[in-house]
Amino acid sequence: MTENRTGSPLIDGFGRTIRYLRVSVTDRCDLRCRYCMAEHMTFLPRAKIATLEELAIITERFIARGVRKVRLSGGEPLVRRDVLQLTERLGRHVGHALDELTMTTNGTRLRDHAAALADAGIRRLNVSLDTRDPALFRHITRHGDVAQVLDGIVAAREAGLQVKINMVALKGLNEDEIAPMLAWCVAEGHDLTLIETMPLGAIDEDRTDRFLPLTLVKERLEQRFALTRDAAGTGGPARYWQVNGTATRLGLISPLTANFCDGCNRVRLTTEGRLYTCLGHDDQRDLRAALRDGGIDALDAAIEDALRTKPRRHDFRIERNAAPAVARHMSVTGG
Repeated sequence: MTENRTGSPLIDGFGRTIRYLRVSVTDRCDLRCRYCMAEHMTFLPRAKIATLEELAIITERFIARGVRKVRLSGGEPLVRRDVLQLTERLGRHVGHALDELTMTTNGTRLRDHAAALADAGIRRLNVSLDTRDPALFRHITRHGDVAQVLDGIVAAREAGLQVKINMVALKGLNEDEIAPMLAWCVAEGHDLTLIETMPLGAIDEDRTDRFLPLTLVKERLEQRFALTRDAAGTGGPARYWQVNGTATRLGLISPLTANFCDGCNRVRLTTEGRLYTCLGHDDQRDLRAALRDGGIDALDAAIEDALRTKPRRHDFRIERNAAPAVARHMSVTGG
């Protein structure tokens, strides 16, 4: 492990304390979801990707300075070879300096890895699943097999992992699937988080055609489900409602219809070792270069410099034929 020395708390220029780090271990994915990627993606050359050792050292520095939650993401994190070595290393901090280590995955490889993730200290997973209909799933992902994902979810539960489903609400595509998905989550004991589509990276269609405001979705769901506001959160941007009479919570992530930036406690580390302090801005600092050039002191200085310029809020908007808010795809920054 890296040097075991603490540092000053991570506080940005607006007084927000950073407690949550999201780490993209790879920009690669074995699916090609239409709202996320172009069909023919160009991924980073392997020479530009930080080593797992470098990602571990940088992440451990954030932990030493007060980050209490780390989420591993991608792309699809489980496509990176030896990613379990990083998971096991970071998992040693859980219950000590770290409250929680989690992962967001598309579920395609969970059958093979769920038990090892649980052994490493992960207790909770987010699984991206926009429909349970096989044909629609294949259309959205361009080639995916939903049975593989559903089996992965079963494997996760068998390993003792709590599963939360992440579903992007897509107008004219899966909006009729949202209520059935919530009903299924209730039956299976999963939480469900709905997400508005975000203007990140160029894709092969106009996002305006697929934007579905979650204010409308919630109104529709309340015709079928009794929902009570739940103030408890998980450290992320979602607002939660309890589905009355069940163990299921419904989360809404609404970057366009209900800005959540005032309480932002998150920063993102890319697979290149670059720190983005806001998903909707391009400002970044190369932490891998700082670590290589000057060690822990230079790494600390680069982190502090980044936090001083963390913006107050993102600039997401959905407009016909508008350029995306940032050129990079979600898979680069970490989904």
